Amino acid sequence: MRHVVRELVRGAVDSLVLLGRYARFVARLLAETPRALLRFGLVVEQVYKSGALSLVIIMLSGLFVGMVLGLQGFDLLERFGSEESLGTAAALGLVKELGPVVAALLFAGRAGTALASELGLMRATDQLSAMEMMAVDPVRRVVMPRFLGGVVAMPLLAGIFSMIGIFGAQLVGVQMMGVDSGQFWSQMQGAVERGDVMEGVVKSCVFGVACSAIAVYEGYHSVPTAEGVGRATTRTVVISSVMVLLLDYMLTAVMM
Repeated sequence: MRHVVRELVRGAVDSLVLLGRYARFVARLLAETPRALLRFGLVVEQVYKSGALSLVIIMLSGLFVGMVLGLQGFDLLERFGSEESLGTAAALGLVKELGPVVAALLFAGRAGTALASELGLMRATDQLSAMEMMAVDPVRRVVMPRFLGGVVAMPLLAGIFSMIGIFGAQLVGVQMMGVDSGQFWSQMQGAVERGDVMEGVVKSCVFGVACSAIAVYEGYHSVPTAEGVGRATTRTVVISSVMVLLLDYMLTAVMM
């Protein structure tokens, strides 16, 4: 029993230490943000790598999620005779929850792992150490553009995911299930308010900061071996996914 308690306490302490390291690293990134914005070309390049190269999986996933939401929503609303409210249900579900959350999980799996493995490989091949020897700050030169690129790309990807998802729900509800097109769009327009959209935007921005910070932290601090890079990539996906779901609950509770 003592052994179990000791292990639990040790795990809790290690988690707090790791959380403190994350917080210090994020504070350093935020402090370096004004200077990093001066290297606008590097940031734009990373937005392209993190955002544009993730569009295919985001759009496909958004379409299929919207189509499934259309099917399930129609089945549920039909039981209450409210099929014309399908557009409202799909839009609110995608804009406030599914869009930011699913897009963030996909972002962590695609762009986050790419950031972590790229920085981890630079650590393993001593490129970061070489920059430090030449008096070049690798955080400012290498880490910050990748961090800002992910922060900028994440809200854009979440917005695209939500729009494609609404189109998928309309495709199923209107074209396949026979819901009136005018009611689908008019009820959606009347029910979805600016606050609902802003809730999704805030969530996607917070998720972007969290996922990007975790990815660059794990890659920058990875063990300089092939196994260490692989472990950093795995930790990026796991920690980012858990943090997205935790932050989603916290933000939803606050905004309610």
